[in-house]
Amino acid sequence: MSPTCDSAPSHPQTIEVTRTYLDMAALAQLIPGAPPSVVAALERIDPATVHQWRALYRQIGAPWQWHDRDAWTDSALAAHLTRPDIRLFRVVADLGDQSSDAAGFLELERHPDGSVEIVYLGLDRRLHGHRLGAWLVSAAVRVAFAWDAARVWLHTCTLDAPAALPNYLARGFLVARAETYHTSPVTLG
Repeated sequence: MSPTCDSAPSHPQTIEVTRTYLDMAALAQLIPGAPPSVVAALERIDPATVHQWRALYRQIGAPWQWHDRDAWTDSALAAHLTRPDIRLFRVVADLGDQSSDAAGFLELERHPDGSVEIVYLGLDRRLHGHRLGAWLVSAAVRVAFAWDAARVWLHTCTLDAPAALPNYLARGFLVARAETYHTSPVTLG
């Protein structure tokens, strides 16, 4: 998921972005994908530190232009991470000769209406091709419904990985709505 979908800075040169909102009303709607080709686990980080969160956010999100929380102060982020409505997870993957305890990132947020939003979901680009995307989306949905979600939802956009939207749809998410806006391209250093 690409949180950059929420930011639209004003610059002379812009690109068109389509943001798509997706929804799953019940766990029975989930269509699990094939199992990953590597051993992987989803581990909750509790308590989550600002340092852990920022490291995962940069590692997983930088290639997809995740910058919406770059401006958050450490104290604002710490307050956010300690909210009981926030749950943070990392993907641990065993790749044989190179295991990783930071292969992916998931942040869930419970909203007052009982829904659970998949706020951030991503994998380290080096792990693409191991069928971890389908597994991670399935795991995120299961964790969210186990947290007594009335529904699970998220949004993604055309700045995200090209496989993101097809993966969400293949897992059983339905498009709730889509919108188009213009934003400046972000130069990654």
